[in-house]
Amino acid sequence: MSETAKKQRPQFRNIHISQIMTYRLPAAGVMSILHRVSGAGMFLTLPLIIWLFDLSLTSELSYFRLTELMGSVFLKLILCGLAWAFIHHFFAGIRHLVSDLHIGITKEQSATWAIGVMGISLALSFLVWLKIFGVI
Repeated sequence: MSETAKKQRPQFRNIHISQIMTYRLPAAGVMSILHRVSGAGMFLTLPLIIWLFDLSLTSELSYFRLTELMGSVFLKLILCGLAWAFIHHFFAGIRHLVSDLHIGITKEQSATWAIGVMGISLALSFLVWLKIFGVI
């Protein structure tokens, strides 16, 4: 099959809601959306973080209550999500700051950066998850 006979990918300009499932978002777009999701997640769980911090400082009795709560698998899963959110938001934020300096903004470089950021954030998050669950 020749190069000109190859089926061209459809070009999406203003996509309709019905086309969202067939649209293939580039890696940089996925990373950017995850950056927003991680920021929103950290913001929305801020009351929980403040409450846990308060438990750790108020009294010896509240600290023991916090240590009991930390045995909960549900709380550990929330903390794992927060750990990922912080790590991803940190590295994606650095990537966005670097791109503001017009470094790595070509399509290929942007995809490489995005995949690198997502890979690093998942790898570091995995290590934190192992620490949260007491494996390491």
